[in-house]
Amino acid sequence: MSQAVSLTFPDGSVRGFDAGTTGRDVAESISKSLAKKAVAITIDGTLRDLSDPIIDGAIEIVTRTDPRALELIRHDAAHVMAEAVQELWPGTQVTIGPVIENGFYYDFARDTPFTPDDLPKIEAKMKEIIARNKPFTKEVWPRNKAKEVFASKGEDYKVELVDAIPENQDLNIYYQGDWFDLCRGPHMASTGQIGTAFKLMKVAGAYWRGDSNNPMLTRIYGTAWATQEELDQYLHVLAEAEKRDHRKLGREMDLYHFQEEGPGVVFWHGKGWRMFQTLTAYMRRRLAGVYEEVNAPQVLDTSLWETSGHWGWYQENMFAVKSAHALTNPDDPEADDRIFALKPMNCPGHVQIFKHGLKSYRELPIRLAEFGLVHRYEPSGSLHGLMRVRGFTQDDAHIFCTDEQMAAECLRINDLILSVYEDFGFAEVVVKLSTRPEKRVGSDDLWDRAESVMMDVLKTIEAQSGGRIKTGILPGEGAFYGPKFEYTLKDAIGREWQCGTTQVDFNLPERFGAFYIDQNSEKQQPVMIHRAICGSMERFLGILIENFAGHMPLWFAPTQVVVATITSDADDYGREVAEALREAGLNVETDFRNEKINYKIREHSVSKVPVIIVCGRQEAEQRSVNIRRLGSQAQTSMALDEAIAALEVEATPPDLLRKAKAKAKAKKTAA
Repeated sequence: MSQAVSLTFPDGSVRGFDAGTTGRDVAESISKSLAKKAVAITIDGTLRDLSDPIIDGAIEIVTRTDPRALELIRHDAAHVMAEAVQELWPGTQVTIGPVIENGFYYDFARDTPFTPDDLPKIEAKMKEIIARNKPFTKEVWPRNKAKEVFASKGEDYKVELVDAIPENQDLNIYYQGDWFDLCRGPHMASTGQIGTAFKLMKVAGAYWRGDSNNPMLTRIYGTAWATQEELDQYLHVLAEAEKRDHRKLGREMDLYHFQEEGPGVVFWHGKGWRMFQTLTAYMRRRLAGVYEEVNAPQVLDTSLWETSGHWGWYQENMFAVKSAHALTNPDDPEADDRIFALKPMNCPGHVQIFKHGLKSYRELPIRLAEFGLVHRYEPSGSLHGLMRVRGFTQDDAHIFCTDEQMAAECLRINDLILSVYEDFGFAEVVVKLSTRPEKRVGSDDLWDRAESVMMDVLKTIEAQSGGRIKTGILPGEGAFYGPKFEYTLKDAIGREWQCGTTQVDFNLPERFGAFYIDQNSEKQQPVMIHRAICGSMERFLGILIENFAGHMPLWFAPTQVVVATITSDADDYGREVAEALREAGLNVETDFRNEKINYKIREHSVSKVPVIIVCGRQEAEQRSVNIRRLGSQAQTSMALDEAIAALEVEATPPDLLRKAKAKAKAKKTAA
């Protein structure tokens, strides 16, 4: 055989191999131990079976510990689950079984749907199949053979899948022992390489091909990992996430609710609204002196959205309205028959505010901020508490600046965003630059300029943080009008949340004819920078609730202190304590009910009140208090004045605390 194939290895070396050489042969030519560990290869970055003949390109041998092997582990686990189900319940039809985030699923057609009680049996059978360690082998079948074989087995859904595959495409059939399935592949070498770090999670109903007109199937979800430690960590995070679910905590803390008459919009209760206003007040203080807060209309004629491009690009996510009079009296010539839209974003309104009156280069940058209520259509099935709603508040801002000011403004925004996240306890932040998408507006020259500036800013962000802030690139993920930074923070249990954005926009000012007068008395188009920190204020609150598991920092808690008395003869002192705390600026409730103190403490702990102050006859006589912290059984006895002073400092928002410390330091230095 001639040396017809040339492979480039990760170290840069190039070697020739005979035509027909497989990936396994290449691994063995390097070392026997590597061949034993190998589960797949990549050629020019594409995963392939070890048994595939190699082709020219850059090769890598993928072992089971390689992160790229995780998708194969999950894919193979799905196949093994399907085999297990058919061994346990012959006659069950298998349909499709893809890999999904953190796991896999398979849809089954069976007269009697599966239940959660069936999952342990399936898991046990899967472990038995994995222990057999049968090799995965691939055959390529003609379409007619595939249809005949699956039809003879009563696999009607597989026949339909074969019919949907383009006629010129090969049909891959993968065997694991005697059991086989239609599959694109690739797979690992054998079932034994899957390991036992997997768990079946739940069953659900799913329509065939997602169409409610089709039969209902049973979907079994599973998760699979490379090691038992990774599986245990994932299950721990899931358990923690369930405990921290903001929807559950929202009920326990009496913060908000949703109801059918207002799908996807929040009914804020008193405590929840207090938290919302605390967040808004904090953000307002952080913007003071730098941004000018404005407010643009909720409802605008669709012509404005046509000019901005949103009506063409974003129409399916917008709510359109007409006056009720125009709808009920279509023949009335006096009726305003125009179509209006509820704003899905604030930017077109801010351009109108910028355009109102002539602007000089001396006034730039102009920074306009708004806590703007916006509405976007989301399918009802995707709504998820505060995390995904139809009506939400954006902490939005738009900076109008010159091209030369763009980099400095992006860095200023970055410093503000990171500082806000730090105040809420988020230390791990990733900043990624999303570059030009395939579908976009604006010239390549403008995109080149914007991306070049933002790439330099990204390098500066990483350098200034000393490596604390991680950075990256998201190719093709930019907005249609410009590149953007995406800020992703990590919460207390390791989950990542994308919140803040900084987006450079040359498009919107051009569409609306926005300009300023430069030093030569010429009209110039400004650069427009879109900026959000929380993003959706509602979603950010949901993230905070889950991050802190409802144990909010004292400065942010809706009820900061409950004063509870042990006996009624301490009620007057309890009222005095509560009033003194209120005068110090704390949100205080009292509990003078004729109930045992332990009952009161349990009830307020469920409501996640951070501090419970217990007063009895002895505390009244000594003018002291007993302080009990949420999540702790310990009690701390303190003099009343001392307790108030300590709680007043703790209840001070971090930005105001910094100012107070800086002021005190300056006063001390001056003295």
